[in-house]
Amino acid sequence: MKGRTRAVKHFLRLLPAVLLMQWGGVSLAENPLANTRPLLLTNDLSMLMLEGIDKFLTRKTELAIEERQRLWNRDFSSPAAYEASIKANRDRLRETIGAVDVRVPAKGLELVAGTEFPSRVAETKAFTIDAVRWLVFEDVYAEGLWLRPKGNLIARVVALPDADQTPEVLVGLAPGLEVARQFARRLAEQGCEVLVPVLISRQDDLSGSETVGRFTNQTHREWLYRQAFQLGRHIIGYEVQKVLAAVDFFELENRKEQKLIGVVGYGEGGLLAFYAAALDTRVAASLVSGYFSSRQELWGEPIYRNIWKLLAEFGDAEIATLVTPRALVIEHSPAPEVPGPPSPRQGRSGAAPGSLTTPDYNLVEAEFQRFQELVKKGAPKQFDRASLITGTEGMTTGPGSDRALRAFLEELGHRPEALKRPDDSLADGRGSFDPNARQRRQFNQLQEHTQRIYRRSEREREKFFWSHLQPGPTQDWTSLCAPFRKMLLDDIVGQLPSPTMPPNPRTRSILDRPKWSGNEVMLDVNPDVFAWGYLLVPKDLKPGERRPVVVCQHGVEGSPASVVEEDPESRAYKPYKAFAARLAERGFIVFAPHNPYRGRDQFRQLQRKAHPLGCSLFAVITAQHRQILKWLSGLEFVDPSRIGFYGLSYGGKTAMRVPAVLDGYALSICSGDFNEWIGKTVSLDFDGSYMFTGEYEIGEWNVGNTFNYGEMAALISPRPFMVERGHQDGVGLDEWVAYEYAKVRRLYAKLGIGDRTEIEFFDGPHTINGKGTFKFLHRHLKWPQPAE
Repeated sequence: MKGRTRAVKHFLRLLPAVLLMQWGGVSLAENPLANTRPLLLTNDLSMLMLEGIDKFLTRKTELAIEERQRLWNRDFSSPAAYEASIKANRDRLRETIGAVDVRVPAKGLELVAGTEFPSRVAETKAFTIDAVRWLVFEDVYAEGLWLRPKGNLIARVVALPDADQTPEVLVGLAPGLEVARQFARRLAEQGCEVLVPVLISRQDDLSGSETVGRFTNQTHREWLYRQAFQLGRHIIGYEVQKVLAAVDFFELENRKEQKLIGVVGYGEGGLLAFYAAALDTRVAASLVSGYFSSRQELWGEPIYRNIWKLLAEFGDAEIATLVTPRALVIEHSPAPEVPGPPSPRQGRSGAAPGSLTTPDYNLVEAEFQRFQELVKKGAPKQFDRASLITGTEGMTTGPGSDRALRAFLEELGHRPEALKRPDDSLADGRGSFDPNARQRRQFNQLQEHTQRIYRRSEREREKFFWSHLQPGPTQDWTSLCAPFRKMLLDDIVGQLPSPTMPPNPRTRSILDRPKWSGNEVMLDVNPDVFAWGYLLVPKDLKPGERRPVVVCQHGVEGSPASVVEEDPESRAYKPYKAFAARLAERGFIVFAPHNPYRGRDQFRQLQRKAHPLGCSLFAVITAQHRQILKWLSGLEFVDPSRIGFYGLSYGGKTAMRVPAVLDGYALSICSGDFNEWIGKTVSLDFDGSYMFTGEYEIGEWNVGNTFNYGEMAALISPRPFMVERGHQDGVGLDEWVAYEYAKVRRLYAKLGIGDRTEIEFFDGPHTINGKGTFKFLHRHLKWPQPAE
């Protein structure tokens, strides 16, 4: 008997990859559940699930190129007709990159000087350089260098360095670029007025909070991205706005002397120049260096380039069609080599992986040809104003090669026979100037702007959600919530096709307890995507009886075994306390599904792969739960109207999202996760904020202005809803949890169903308590509670 107990414990500590075990001399794999086929796979099913989802998302990414064409209806009959035909696409791109804050009207540039240095930085025979700033929105300024030619003015240009270059490097005032690559300076020498903005860098020294004393190795760009993403903003959108604010200034200057406006950029600056030209038709010509290529592996780039739904509508070829018929010069130059974020070190960790390398020329050429094919389908010759500049036989050139700069200048109306040779005598006259202080100003302004949006977000959710809903009869409430349920699914969780395959259930018997037996279950969902879990069935079922089901959901890095494990000494037992097994002992049918948040970076990278497609891991999980509900509802001993959900930690996240969009769950219990979710993900004043941790997959686009946990719970109502919260649970603060839950309690009271919602605080850590929640399940799933 002792040997059998040890074997069971060993089995439960492992994922159910140890198959064909013998239990009492009977091969468990030979005893599938009735009306199912035997489950014979010997793989680690949690890893197999991740591999299958990866294949599914890879295939979906490949198909996106063709599928996105349904969102376009280009009309090439005239430039005006073309602009009208792509307006909706341009507007969606603006929202997609978070360039949504209203810019202040341009009022000119402000000179930046101090007691230790003047605003005049340098002067040559050809041009002057001043330190300047210009207002973008509210208290956010762009800052950089302003180069003004002394002779005839030929054009006005915004020149953007890479994120790891200062404007001084691009102008030749600081080391880092050979003279021939200093394209901002070279354009000024040809007679262009040039603005060179500062970009947020890839350093990490500012990425943290003095208030709570926590710091990270996230680059400045990732740190700002994480905050902004939750609020429908993006570091890309912020900096595109800075570029367009410079264009606003040039428009003011054009009242004095009309000149064409261009944008040019390298690396991260190339990305910004490209997007700015796509969004603003005032940009007559653009030069994009070290950026243009296929975006099919966007998920492998640094996370601050992660853009929700981008690939569902836009690759670089499609974005280029937003630039045409204006001029676009693509320069295949060596991209910035970024192997990853700064290295983790004492007191600094948590950054997301992601790298940049120079794309193979074949990828660049193929994407450029794809752009040409999109345009050639019906465009007159005047739309053919794009060129690809390379070195010999597809080798790299530049950045800012003579050929690329000449092509760019020609599109701005200037045709030099040869570019002027740069003057090597340029020197910075500010002496003790510190570019790090300027970087800090730029960083702090964007951070404070984002935190200000966070502080306003509750008011935005009020306008978005609550102002449209007046609690009344519960059936009316359900109807009123239907459009918002769809928005949560489409815009936050992400839509995947409903299960396209029959469940095709495969099972095997794995556990035998005095009061219940356990079967492992595998269900098909979509090609390469399956659902998997443990089904625990009480042994005292009577013929024809239909009982309630509790779906018990594990947390991050867990498995179905985690919620069934009965060994108090095991790590798995401690947070879950075998709550699935305990509920089965009480007579409930229990299903413990596996959710694919396992494998550390492996599942987080799946989130990265899903986001550009406009879906998330919860989109996959939702599809799996659709199939689980369908299969459970068809079992002869299950009452499909009494299927409840109970999840801890990441399972609590599931408890907020899946029942909010799937009405097959009769109730939901969120344990160890209910929170003031926007604060949990954006706040810099709470040391338990996800801003400081390695859960880089946690971001949900624009959730702060749409659905906090109060709103998600409102979509679960009028079905019963409960929160389980330990006072020592570090995932949140009691005050935050109570504050957010008060909105839920108020709603249920106004609906006249106050008895359908509860919160239980208990004196404990991040764990299942299993007291008030068990009573809640018995009461609302209408199953008699055993005598204690």
